Amino acid sequence: MNMKTVRIDIPEGLNIIIGQSHFVKTVEDMYEILIGSSPQLKFGIAFSEASGPCLVRYEGNDEALMKKAWETSMALSCGHTFVIFLKDGFPINVLNAVKVCQEVCHVICATANPLEVIIAEGAEGNGILGVIDGARPKGVEGEEGKKSRKELLRQFGYKL
Repeated sequence: MNMKTVRIDIPEGLNIIIGQSHFVKTVEDMYEILIGSSPQLKFGIAFSEASGPCLVRYEGNDEALMKKAWETSMALSCGHTFVIFLKDGFPINVLNAVKVCQEVCHVICATANPLEVIIAEGAEGNGILGVIDGARPKGVEGEEGKKSRKELLRQFGYKL
């Protein structure tokens, strides 16, 4: 077995969700979940089949995000994985709905940070071992940091 990392380009203003699911129906079910979550949400979804024709299936409501999703799936080259790129919305707004989708086994990450995906390459195919999401901690939050965090949450509209 070999291991490698795949760096994922996440352009400014986008978020990504990566996970594992088990069935070709994933793309259509995810589309319905996301399209019903918010009228302004733009997204692209890709799902990599692990059997049969082993195609990357994709859907969405934004051509550029759909292309970004299937290109990322091809770069990862791991079966039974899904990639979702979001614009004009955040993972927090859709994550619970994605997690309860009947095909989803688990969510590996949801982020806008610099991202590296750790891949194991085996004889039959590839699999995601984990991710490196963002940077190392630089310290511990102090009182000013707490104040800034609370202001940011209110600015986003998550707290009153």
